[in-house]
Amino acid sequence: MNAKDIIGLIPDELFDFLSLETKVDYQVKKLTGESVFKLILFSMLDSNKLSLRVMERFLESSKFKCFVDNADLSVKYNSIRDRICTINTDYFARLFESIFQIYNRELQEEQALSKADSTYVSTASKLLSIGMRNGSSNDAKGFIKYSINLKGSLPSSVKVFTDQSAASDNIALSELLEQAGCLTDNIVVFDRGLSSRKSYDTLTQANKFFVTRGNPTVRFELVEQREVPLASTQSSVIIIDDFVGSLFSRQSSKTQYTYRIIKAQIVASGQEIVFISNLLNEDAYFIAELYRQRWEIELFFKFIKQHLNATHLVSRTENGIKVMLYVTMILAMLIIVYKKKNGIKSFKIAKLKFSIELENEIIKEIVLLCGGNPEKAIHLFGYD
Repeated sequence: MNAKDIIGLIPDELFDFLSLETKVDYQVKKLTGESVFKLILFSMLDSNKLSLRVMERFLESSKFKCFVDNADLSVKYNSIRDRICTINTDYFARLFESIFQIYNRELQEEQALSKADSTYVSTASKLLSIGMRNGSSNDAKGFIKYSINLKGSLPSSVKVFTDQSAASDNIALSELLEQAGCLTDNIVVFDRGLSSRKSYDTLTQANKFFVTRGNPTVRFELVEQREVPLASTQSSVIIIDDFVGSLFSRQSSKTQYTYRIIKAQIVASGQEIVFISNLLNEDAYFIAELYRQRWEIELFFKFIKQHLNATHLVSRTENGIKVMLYVTMILAMLIIVYKKKNGIKSFKIAKLKFSIELENEIIKEIVLLCGGNPEKAIHLFGYD
């Protein structure tokens, strides 16, 4: 499946529909929601370090003019900056959600396991009027927190946090998972940063199943002790105990629901590990295997930071940061789908091949438009 086919799965009418629904283009003539989206997306794909100046230059390229089918979108970088800082983020949020649904079906991952976690990006605090501290109060950097749910291969939910209270995943991840509709009757795996017993009960009540890691000294009221199954020769852990019980919070109050508390030992290191889950009827080794797959979201964070420049804040306003993150997630989906459909192992190579295929398609369009004569497409090249 080539790059053109993958992009072609996104219906053209989606942009017009969301523009009307969100009123993103109200009293705007040049930098429409669709043109801003495509400008950011294809500038990201074309540049190793995106900036407003890069986007200003990209507006003048024949490549971009083919993407937006508009011969005159010349604006200065400060106009791009102002538009990103004020544009309605609902347009990009709904575009992200719609595109996820399209590619989630294409990859047949509707029932795939979810993995949730958070990561930080930072910049000098004197340049960032919003943001939180991470660690030392004397740190000269301000931090923005991204919490992301990866459903199967693709990001399905994302939230930006700037308030200091969200430094705890008991706040950030709880909010993300409680609002993620795709998790209902499905399973999500997360690390022990989210340990709130109240959040466990909230997820359970909403029929959102989870597997997480607990403290070895986890306190619980025993309801049942399960028989420990035999370990598979391929298992990376050995199950020691399998309990069902009510968990205690730090304030010693009991959870509303009962949970699995599975104690195990990692084969390679001998380290003790504890899994907590509201999957009451699944095999203990199956639960351990689900948790092992949590590592996939760490690889996703590495991908967007190394290859999509997610650590660089092009905009330092909350509105702009959200816009850039939504577009980053959409570009990530395009590359991941291309990578999986074509059996490519490396994210770097997948991104490069995707970009080359798009450029080749543009050259084909220009040649067809010219009829073999570049003078007929002079508006695409920006010179007389």
